[in-house]
Amino acid sequence: MGRKMILLLIVGALGAYYVYTPLPDNIEEPWKLMWVTMCLKTITHLGHFAELLGISNSMDVTGFFMSIQEVPPTSDENVTVMETTFSNVPVRIYLPKRKSETLRRGLFYVHGGGWCMGSAAFFDIDFLSRRTAVILDAVVISTNYRLAPEHHFPSQFEDVYNALKWFLTQDVLDKYSVDPERIGISGESAGGNLAAAVTQQLIDDPDVKIKLKTQSLIYPALQSLDLDLPSYRENSNFLGLTKSFVVKLWSGYFTTDRSLEKAMFFNQHVPVESSHLFRFVNWSSLLPEKFKKGHFYNSPTYGNSKLAKKYPGFLDVRAAPLLADDNRLRNLPLTYVITCQYDVLRDDGIMYVTRLQNAGVRVTHNHIEDGFHGALVYRGFKIGYRIENQYLSWLSENL
Repeated sequence: MGRKMILLLIVGALGAYYVYTPLPDNIEEPWKLMWVTMCLKTITHLGHFAELLGISNSMDVTGFFMSIQEVPPTSDENVTVMETTFSNVPVRIYLPKRKSETLRRGLFYVHGGGWCMGSAAFFDIDFLSRRTAVILDAVVISTNYRLAPEHHFPSQFEDVYNALKWFLTQDVLDKYSVDPERIGISGESAGGNLAAAVTQQLIDDPDVKIKLKTQSLIYPALQSLDLDLPSYRENSNFLGLTKSFVVKLWSGYFTTDRSLEKAMFFNQHVPVESSHLFRFVNWSSLLPEKFKKGHFYNSPTYGNSKLAKKYPGFLDVRAAPLLADDNRLRNLPLTYVITCQYDVLRDDGIMYVTRLQNAGVRVTHNHIEDGFHGALVYRGFKIGYRIENQYLSWLSENL
């Protein structure tokens, strides 16, 4: 009996250690966040174990478990849901059922998932798309795109861009009764990266006559040149999205070669011949004082140019929208950016806000002081509903 009790206590202590993580005092519903994080942590560990055994790539395993959350395109009393392809890219379309005497707004949505996971069919994305269609009385196009590790940059960018261009043709807009002057794009996390990148690309495309009215970027990843920002230092081990996992996702966007992942983790991947790009991501000049919090800027440690020659994607503006010069930025549409305090990607979004404002772009920055990465699409979290309501309110007023 004594041995069983000791064993039970040991198992309980290990379980509590695995589940419990100290959180800031202003985090709402901390135990719910710990539970979700434990599930994500378990899936990640299973992926690493499978990769260690040579069974499968860890991201494929993670993606498999994530795909369990997918739901079919089911219409309801408010929305007609259908699936089709735009320029051979699978998309899911949400059409409000109530009659409208005028053309509707259109929103093109790009899901997140670190360029290697995710789908328009995910329950949380499907739920948000339905809500958006109903509340805004808008036609929502939720796009898919090819994923790593089977497909690397620029495949993801090209899929999203081609699907968006298809949507922006007059024939397609007429088919779905969309007002060509009221079209926006939104994306969260890696989807925010892709949304920002295709919005920039659209500016210089002479074939696209219909332009976007708004872009909404929800805790976006916007650069991988400097992974030693204050937000990376402060939140390197925060629940859900750690620095090591972000580095794995960034490097996996470009290659399965672990040498890039290792160089990125130590912030030694940018060659000296690309040093001029650091002026676009210099947080010491682009972050407001409150976000620097006494951090000191470390001058870049340059890496081997061989990596940049083999995998030039991380220096490409299509993968890192923060690298765009001011001439390109000043032509961007009305912008809404959500950042979260407890998120390694926080400073990417804040620096982009600063650069857009400096370029004369109208920007609304919604910083969530008690927010964390993924908060918008975590169903059942109070903070998720709060951010969702703020996001949809902004779209309602500006799109």
